[in-house]
Order: sequence, then C-alpha cells, then structure tokens
Amino acid sequence: MCGIAGISNPALSAEPLTGMISGMLAYIGHRGPDGAGYVVDDGFAMGTVRLAIMDPASGAQPFCDPTGRYWLCYNGEIYNYLELSAELEALGCQFHTHCDTEVVLNAWITWGPDCLTRFNGGFAFALYDSATGEVFLARDRFGKRPMFFARHGDSLLFASEMKAFLAVPGFAFEQDPDQISSILGQWTPLPDQSGFKGIESLPMGQWLSWRNGSVNMHTYADLRFDQGPDVTSEADTLALVRERLTRSVELRLRSDVEVGVYLSGGVDSAIVAALAEDISRKPLSTFSVEFEDAEFDESGDQKLVSEHLGTRHHAQRITHADIANATPDAVYHAEVPAFRSAFVPMYILSKRTKDEGIKVILSGEGADEAFLGYDLFKETLLRDAWDKLPEDVRRTRLEQLYPHLAHYGPADIAAVTGLYHQFSNEKMPGLFSHELRFQNGQFSARLLKEAGAPFQAISDLVAGSPDYAGLSPTEKAQWLEYKTLLPGYLLSTQGERMSLAHGVENRCPFLDPDLFALATSVNLKFDDGFTEKRLLREAFRGRLPDRIIDKRKFPYRAPDAAAFAALLPDYLDLVLSEDELGKVPFLNAKFAQRLANKVLTKPASEISTKENQTFLYLLSICLLHKAFVRRETLRTPVLPPLEKAVNLVEERERPTPPREASAR
Repeated sequence: MCGIAGISNPALSAEPLTGMISGMLAYIGHRGPDGAGYVVDDGFAMGTVRLAIMDPASGAQPFCDPTGRYWLCYNGEIYNYLELSAELEALGCQFHTHCDTEVVLNAWITWGPDCLTRFNGGFAFALYDSATGEVFLARDRFGKRPMFFARHGDSLLFASEMKAFLAVPGFAFEQDPDQISSILGQWTPLPDQSGFKGIESLPMGQWLSWRNGSVNMHTYADLRFDQGPDVTSEADTLALVRERLTRSVELRLRSDVEVGVYLSGGVDSAIVAALAEDISRKPLSTFSVEFEDAEFDESGDQKLVSEHLGTRHHAQRITHADIANATPDAVYHAEVPAFRSAFVPMYILSKRTKDEGIKVILSGEGADEAFLGYDLFKETLLRDAWDKLPEDVRRTRLEQLYPHLAHYGPADIAAVTGLYHQFSNEKMPGLFSHELRFQNGQFSARLLKEAGAPFQAISDLVAGSPDYAGLSPTEKAQWLEYKTLLPGYLLSTQGERMSLAHGVENRCPFLDPDLFALATSVNLKFDDGFTEKRLLREAFRGRLPDRIIDKRKFPYRAPDAAAFAALLPDYLDLVLSEDELGKVPFLNAKFAQRLANKVLTKPASEISTKENQTFLYLLSICLLHKAFVRRETLRTPVLPPLEKAVNLVEERERPTPPREASAR
C-alpha cells in the first residue's frame, strides 16, 4: 500500500520536475511513511511513498523492467499475485523480488491492458514508457484505491490524493458548484467527480493513456449481474458462498506484516474475523469503536464476537468531543464534502490501529451491496410491488424497514404509507430505487445560491450505461450503490482515506470478483429478499453466536450535529459567521447560517435527518474551502525517508551495462 503522484509536461526539464515531485510526495507522505522514491526524466516525473507490506526489504519504488524502459508506481495489492507470477514465469518472465509490484509490471508488459481483468485486488497505478513518453493510469474495478488527475496548462497531474497538487506551482483549487450540487443530491461524488474544478477522479474499472497532450479513456470492467454460476439448490449456493468467501479472506491475509480485523458488531465483519481466525497461524487482533452515546454503541456485540473467537480485542471509545476535535483533520484527508460524521471515528480508530503496530486491516465493506443487506433494497422491492399488495402486507413490510429510524415507528406508519404510495411509480427515469433518498438531497441543495440540476449527472450516468435499462429494479439499486455510495463514501471518505491518513491499509474480502459474481446471481433466487443477507447468514450459521447471525442490520452511525453542539469548537465560526460564509461564493449564506444556528442550539430531537445531513455538508464544504481554496489551514507536508531517486537524463549520459530489475 502506497501513495503515488506524478506530472507529465514535455516543456519541463528533469531539474524543476525533481523539486515538484518531492513536494507532491510530501503532501501524501502519511500514506507511505516507510520510504519515498521517484524517477525523473525530461518532461516527466513520478514517485511513491511506501507502506512496506509485501517484501519490505526489497520494496523501494518506482519499479522498472530489466531494460529500463518501463517504470511503475503502484498503490495497493494484487491478492492473486502468486498465481499470476507462476503463470508469467511459465511464459518466460523472471522475478527478482517477492513483491506484487513486479508482477503488475510484468503482467502489463506481457498482456498489455488486458492484464487488468486478471487482477483480483484493490489498486491504482501509473506506468511510464520512457521510450515513447506515454503515461498509463489504471484503477481497480470496485474503486477501492483512489486516482485523481488534472490538466494544468500543458501538464497532466496525477496523484492518489488531490492535496499533492498543492505542491504544483500555479495550481489553484476551486470548488465546483455543479459538482457540489450533484454530491449534495445523491450523498456522494459520482465516479468521475472530485468536487473541484478541473480535477477528475479516474472511474473504477477504467484506465487512461496520455500522450502528446491527449487523454484517452478506456473501460476494462463494468458491473455485470449475469456472470455467476448456475446453481439450482440453496444447499449448493450456501456451500459456494462459504467456499468463495473463505478463499477471498485467505488471499487477503497474504502479507509480510500482521493483519487485523475491524469488528463493527454486525454479521459481516464477524464472518470475516471468524474466517481470518480459522486461517491465520497467529492470534487475531481486532479493533472497534465504542460510543459514549448508547444510541450508536455496539460494544456489547463486538465483545461477544471477540470473546467467541478468542481475539486480542482493542476498543476505542469515542466521545462527542473526540468527534468535534478530529473533524477538521478528517475532512482534510477526505477531501470531499461528507453528509455524516461517521468517518471521523474511523480516522481516530486507524490511529489506534497504527499505534498497536498493525499496518493491514480486513473489514466487511461490500457485503451489504453484494447480498442485499440494506433496507434500501427491501424498500425497492416493496415500492415496486406496492400496487399489487393488500394493505395489511404493506403495513407489515413497512414495519420491517429502518428499525433504527424513529419516524418509521408505529405512530408514524400512516404518514409513511402515504409517502410510499406517492413513490410507488417511477418519477426520475432509471432512479426509482433511490428517489426517496434523493428527497434529502433536494433539501441539502438549498445550501447553494443556484442549485442547478443536482440529479442531471447521475441521470446521464445511468443513461450512458447500455446494460442498465435491462436490469431489474433491485439490480438497478445494487448498480447505483456500487457506482455511488460504496466507492464515493464508504470505501473512500469512511474507509481508505481515514485508514491511510495513519498508514494503515484496509482490505475488503467482500469486494472479490468471484464472490460478487456469485452473490449477484443468486440473490432473490431462494427467498423474497425481506430477510437481509439471508444466504450469507445461513452459510455461516453455527460458526458464530445466533445473536450475531440473526441480528438485524444496524447501520454504522455516529453523532452528527449533536457532537458539535456539545463542544462548540472555534472553527464553527465558518458556518455561523456571515463574514466567513461570505467567503464561499456559491453558498446561500442566509439559509446556511439559519440552518447552523438551529442545529447547534435546538435539542437533538428537534433536528431532522435531512437537517443533520445538510449541516455536515455545510461544515465540510467550509472546512475544505479554508484548507484547499484559501490554503489557510494546511498541514505541514513531510517527505518520508528517501529510498530511491533516479534521473533518467543523467543515466542516459553515462555508459552503463543493462539495468537490473530494481526492487519495489
């Protein structure tokens, strides 16, 4: 696991590029505190900050082939690298390290971009062809690892995190109101969005090439729901779920450093921990967050799982003050507006994980998307069948939804029934499953002077996918989750960005191509979908306590506005002061100020979900504006110890024998 950055501009010589790449790497040094390295050429520079996990002794990047032509900077892990290495050796490739980085480079040289479909892992990488000057960027199929790029004059900039661009002379950050409107609308950036003008996120499952000032985009993997095995019995399905998830965990335990597990208190992470405990040869370390607020705390179930499995458990207690104090730093690392505060405790937990000496963590992300774990999926099934169901069945199924939300209680069922009746027919083409969720987004869009069209970008996204129209309503809901909230928030803001802020790599066994193909082909085949993740639960019944197997989905949440109201930190002036709000030119300052005053002064019971959500958006937008646009609260960049520095211009000028393959 690493962080990468680079710049390509034919007009720049190696000398100024050396200073630029060092500065870019310093801004993302937290991602790879174990060492830094770079390669520079006339017109090109790129580098890596390294978190030493695989073959630590031989792990310096950038990595080159024996001829010195191809150079690779790589972030992430390819979990099936041993199998690919054997396949490549049979084709004549020779390996000089035990790193998956060398496998990635040889795979690209051997198979070209077709190698990407063979990779099982979370990755983003940059490859430079020094003979042609061409640059290639690629990202994994689920969007696990980030990759941003931008045009800056005649330059192409790229990096694992946008803050690397702060080191580029003349580069100015400017928040994009159109993208912000879209983010407010559907709670998350879309696959190509960053929230800033001129900066793009490379979408999951895509790669690009850059040559002579031209960018060409290519898709190598998209979501398909028809590629799973043809199973005819539930027993066979349960056996396959156990087999494929076990194999996925086994692959993700490959590491030269200790691997731990995040325990949420739910069934997904408990299953991952159980499998890791079964496979691992060492006692398993587990980590959890506990909350002082009982409404959000799952410590009882976390301890139950830990004691059942015999893990070395580490609990991090989170107070309102902890959240309020850590929010500015967590937002700085997230880089995009956030609609809840739940990512902040994960930022705090990752520091605890690092302090305990753990560099790699397994977690349960992706299970709900694959096995229909969200109430959103049941809601979609209910609304789709609404006109065909008798009234008593409607009521029963409504009462099964969102048990954690007070406004879905028996006293409110009549109002909820009316709402569902209103939304039983599609109003936004292609977005039926998410229409209710988007109502909160419409309220949040009031933060902007001009809300524009919050849902135009997502409408264009689904309209541009040729296979989307033929999916069932539930499959469309899954597709949208895999394309939006999972990569845009859960895997990034709440996941990868918080863990790598402290040099901890997170791995997600449920984001395995083979497991995805199986799960999406058997969902609803043996039940009606109203018991979330039933197949997953039954596959592991008996391995975990029944309380955990039968526990209803309890979404991971944290105190939102209440945490800030309890402490009232000084930085809240950003959302309370008319002068401060006026510095963000696209905000509706009067609405924003009224909202902030309300959520920070009224009892929590009087603050609605959409108001809480909108307040967090407002606060994070203002914190990002201060840090990135005005550059008033920047953290001091620190370059990790320099392990490798290669100047290709100088090397060409001195006669040398053929280059040996360098190490990762």
